[in-house]
Amino acid sequence: MSIHKGSIMRIFSAQAWLEDGWKNNVTISIENGEITAIETQVVKKPGDITVDTLMPALANLHSHSFQRAMAGMTEYRAAGQDSFWTWRTLMYQFLEHLTPEHIEAIAALVFMEMQEAGYASVGEFHYVHRQAGGGSYDDPAELTNRVFCAANLSGIGLTHLPVLYSYGGVEKAALNGGQLRFGNNLEEFEALVRSSKSSLASSNNDTRIGIAPHSLRATAPDELATVVASFRDGPIHIHIAEQPKEVQDVQAWLGARPVEWLLENMDVDQKWCLIHATHMTDKETVDLAASGAVAGLCPITEANLGDGPFNGPAYLNAGGGFGLGSDSNIRISLTEELRTLEYSQRLRDLRRNVMVQGEGSVGKALYLGAAQGGAQALNRKAGKIAVGNLADLVAINSGHQSLFGLSSDQLFDGLCFAADDSSVTDVWSAGRHMVQGGEHIHRSQIIRHYKSTMVELTKLIS
Repeated sequence: MSIHKGSIMRIFSAQAWLEDGWKNNVTISIENGEITAIETQVVKKPGDITVDTLMPALANLHSHSFQRAMAGMTEYRAAGQDSFWTWRTLMYQFLEHLTPEHIEAIAALVFMEMQEAGYASVGEFHYVHRQAGGGSYDDPAELTNRVFCAANLSGIGLTHLPVLYSYGGVEKAALNGGQLRFGNNLEEFEALVRSSKSSLASSNNDTRIGIAPHSLRATAPDELATVVASFRDGPIHIHIAEQPKEVQDVQAWLGARPVEWLLENMDVDQKWCLIHATHMTDKETVDLAASGAVAGLCPITEANLGDGPFNGPAYLNAGGGFGLGSDSNIRISLTEELRTLEYSQRLRDLRRNVMVQGEGSVGKALYLGAAQGGAQALNRKAGKIAVGNLADLVAINSGHQSLFGLSSDQLFDGLCFAADDSSVTDVWSAGRHMVQGGEHIHRSQIIRHYKSTMVELTKLIS
């Protein structure tokens, strides 16, 4: 799905959100996946693609695509108390059955669903590297290449994040069970990243490679320092402080809470994205904001797993940047992700309109904040409609029944709190027009392959 050099596309929108606000009768010119010109108060020309309302499309900064196939399978309460940790055990059991073909078909569906929801790009936090039982594939990058194939089919903008997962828990506990499919030592991991970079030649030209040391509990300080020093250009993503038990275990081992330890021992800056960062002290919250890193928030998954709400008001007031991810992909919905973030704050604080500094539109603050932070986290020149940026664009229908009657200034609020993803009509990923009329152009093929995969999986699991 690479953009052919020299190809030119023009989009005419009745209204568009530009850097200086809403403008009417806007034409966006795109060449080689980038925005080359923006004109306002113009007339539509023959050949222009016409949409109603154009906005910068968001990046989905955190995804484990294979977990999409588990959606609905872990919502049964067994004896005892269910938690993130009991869910994790079920996830390990599930992935034992996944083949490379399954992983590719599932990822293609996930990426398609993300685009139909309004996302133009994804950060795939990819930690399944080995066969069931821990054996190597003939090509150690077999599963990475399957993710690349899924991204090429869907056309989504991909920042691929191979995961370093060396240990089963703090104090260098041995990998066991399902974790054996994740394992790599430093040498193996560095080879995997090099192989991933070599695959860029056959991928969309906006594909990026980063790294993802999984967490402080799945790595060790010396190895984390080595791998970060080896890949200085970023992006660098890491799970951090998702669960109280994780905080307690890391503190007992390293003598500091996870966010505290990371900020004190690593040069955390704009290249970093800290996923979840759910359980932070007030000082950690302010210090993380000051670092320039992005907090990668996954509100639907964090609610589903019982992680707890992010410390939003203090982080925003300290100038912190954030982006959104769908993580476990139990429910892929951009609009729902946005409102779940805000509602988690309201439920905790017993007040309304929380995630905005001072006065103003909460929906606008959520949407544009996530657009900026997501682009930064994925190392994409995107997040706003501007000449020279990638053409990561989403069109919505302001006449949709959930938005009808709202003024332009109310559209962000309507999208975040009243609409669902059916208001999305078109999505461009670096100029690739993958969603048209509300549907992905390869929808039938992708769904067919996914359904056949699930038929196979359900037979294996039952």
